[in-house]
Amino acid sequence: MAKRKAFPLRLDPKLYRMLQKWSADELRSVNGQMEYLLRRAVVEAGRWKEPPDEPEDE
Repeated sequence: MAKRKAFPLRLDPKLYRMLQKWSADELRSVNGQMEYLLRRAVVEAGRWKEPPDEPEDE
């Protein structure tokens, strides 16, 4: 498994509840959903210069 960088993140409680629902709908953890969304945003913005690694199933 690839190394992961851990860091604290403060979110608005309403945003967190929305992420919980969304991640449950897609059968992911909240952490996995956030990583998926961030990775997708970085790729779509053209900031990822090489093909991204495929995330491992949780």
